[in-house]
Amino acid sequence: MVGLGKMGLSHVAIVRAHPEVTLVAACDTVAYLTDVLEKHTGLKCYGDLDQMLATEELDAVVISTPSKLHAAMVKKALDRGLHVFCEKPFVLDVVDGERLVELAEAKGLATQVGYHFRFVGAFQEAARIVNSGALGEVHHVRAEAYGPVVLRSKGGTWRSAKSEGGGALYDYACHAVDLVNFVAGPPMAVSGVVRHAVFSRDVEDEVYCSLHYPGGASGQLCVNWSDESFRKMSTKISVWGTKGRITADRQECQVYLREPHAALPGTAAGWTVRYTTELSKEVWFYLRGEEYSAQIDYFVQSVKLRRSDGENSFRSALLADRVVAMILAAGSDAPQASLSGAGQRIGAPAAKGWWSRLFG
Repeated sequence: MVGLGKMGLSHVAIVRAHPEVTLVAACDTVAYLTDVLEKHTGLKCYGDLDQMLATEELDAVVISTPSKLHAAMVKKALDRGLHVFCEKPFVLDVVDGERLVELAEAKGLATQVGYHFRFVGAFQEAARIVNSGALGEVHHVRAEAYGPVVLRSKGGTWRSAKSEGGGALYDYACHAVDLVNFVAGPPMAVSGVVRHAVFSRDVEDEVYCSLHYPGGASGQLCVNWSDESFRKMSTKISVWGTKGRITADRQECQVYLREPHAALPGTAAGWTVRYTTELSKEVWFYLRGEEYSAQIDYFVQSVKLRRSDGENSFRSALLADRVVAMILAAGSDAPQASLSGAGQRIGAPAAKGWWSRLFG
């Protein structure tokens, strides 16, 4: 385990509870933290990543450090032939991501990035329904993420520093972008970008832009991490098609069909609502949400199978980084930016490779 902040400590608890995993060691530069953890849990801790990698015999690492450290740490692990789970965002520079994707795939290693919303039952159901073609030709998608992260002008953490976390765009919007990619496919271009600082000095606190797909389909991205009307992060995705629409968040998946569809037997015309309690699969350990354990177990199974093209792989996560790079390139008043090779799924049922990898 590399990095023992909020997510790192959550992963420590989840991994130590996993029946097929032994957590050998952890690493963090804060000596007080590692001393306390070592004293009260018996977990061997290091203050230096290079020393830990050179000393311990490992199969895999989980990296939960500030975003600016991801690229260098991931490379060190891959160079030693280790499977890698890295917290989101994958990297802050697309060029770094491309190199790491090539390295991991050349070595046949399992990789995964912590976009945990792909393991939420309601979002999985939304992706399944859109992929089934039941909504007809998809013509619009909207992803939203709001929450109370930065609520005052002074202070802040590494997440709100441009060179360390990347602000709301990299640290918050990336979740919504990845959900768009997961449910509807990555857009080919963005335009009308608005990046606005509400409290932060170095980064944006809210991001809005339009998404564009081949054939004229469109989308919207709406993100604000300075919204204290939400107690915690709230993420939602909506998709409109010629035969219906769907909206999903952490609690439920709502689908409206103009007429029944063979791909959704038992689903009548009109509204159908399925709640997270009936869509979620049981996990062996619950902390913050079943999706956190589910994603770690998926990574463990990928390591066992040496599955290099699984859900949330480095290559998949790099697509989210590319969309973020498009948003950065477009700016607030620049002409439309585009990304070749993206936007292959919206408007028609998807190729089923990504779906079968997740659900068999």
